[in-house]
Amino acid sequence: MRRLHRTIRLGTLGLVLALAAFVVPDSAVKSTEVALVKVDRAAGVDLTPDVVWILAVGSDARPGQDMTRSRGDALQLIGLNTRTGAASAIGVPRDSWVSIPGHGNEKINAALYFGGPQLLGRAVGNLVGIEPDYVFVSRFPFFEDMVNDIGGIDVVNPVAFSDTYLKPNGFKKGRLHLRGYDAMAFSRIRHNLIRGDFDRSANQQRVLRGIQAKVAARAHVPGFLERGVLTVMQHLYTDLSPAELFRFAQAVAHVDRKKITTCVVQGGIGNIGGASVVLPSVAQARRLGNEARNDATIERC
Repeated sequence: MRRLHRTIRLGTLGLVLALAAFVVPDSAVKSTEVALVKVDRAAGVDLTPDVVWILAVGSDARPGQDMTRSRGDALQLIGLNTRTGAASAIGVPRDSWVSIPGHGNEKINAALYFGGPQLLGRAVGNLVGIEPDYVFVSRFPFFEDMVNDIGGIDVVNPVAFSDTYLKPNGFKKGRLHLRGYDAMAFSRIRHNLIRGDFDRSANQQRVLRGIQAKVAARAHVPGFLERGVLTVMQHLYTDLSPAELFRFAQAVAHVDRKKITTCVVQGGIGNIGGASVVLPSVAQARRLGNEARNDATIERC
C-alpha cells in the first residue's frame, strides 16, 4: 500500500468517497480508518423499503484518537433510492448550532464527540427530520490515494477560488479534472469562499457527483461489485451483514446521475460564547427532509 503522507485534516466529502470503496476492488483502506454502523431504532427514515439513508461524516480525530468519539467535520445526509436510481444529499454545515439530546445546545459536530455515531445521527435527524439508517465515519488519510485509484474525478466549479495554504494557484471556474490532492483541497477550502461553510458543503457535493459518476461507469464490469464488497469487509469496521454491504454497493453504483439532487441547509452566521456558529434554518432543513423522505428526491433548495 502506498505511503499515506498527507497530514492535513480532511473534513471533506471524502467520507462519501469512502462509500465508493464498496465498489473499488483492492482499495487501499485501513480498517482503523473507516467505520459503518447501523443506527439503533432509526425513526422517520422513509415510507418505503426502497430508500436507504446514510449520514456520511468526517472525523476530526488526531492520530491515535478514536475517530468515532471526536468532533465531526463534513456532514452529508445521503438518500439512495434503490428502485428508481434517484439520490439526494442534504449538506449540514458542521458549525450549525442545534440542540444535542442530553447535552443542550452545541455545534452539531460535537455530537460525535459526546455520543458517537448514534448521537450524531439523532442530532442530524432532529434538524432535518430524517434519522439515518446508517452512519459512516472516517478520518480519511487515504482520501487522496482513493481518488487516484479511480482515476481522478470531474467537477464543474461555479466560481474561481484559492487558498494560501492548500491551493495557492487556486481553482479556475469551469470543468475541472481533479486528482487526489486537488480533490481534497477543493472539498476542504472554505475561508475564501463567498458563503464559507455553505459553499464548502456545496463543493463537497460536487465531489460526491464526480465520485459517483466514476464508480457508476465501472459498475457493469462482471464481478466488480462482488469483489468490492469482499474487499471492504476485510478493511472496514462495521456491524452490517454481507447482504447489507452488497445492498450498499448496488445503491451507490446504480444511482442515475440525472436523478441526483443536492442541497445545503442555509442559515445565518452568529457568535455564541465568543465562537462563530451557523444558525441553521430549521424550516428549510425540515422542508428538505420532507421532500426527500419518500423517494430521495428534492424539488428545490
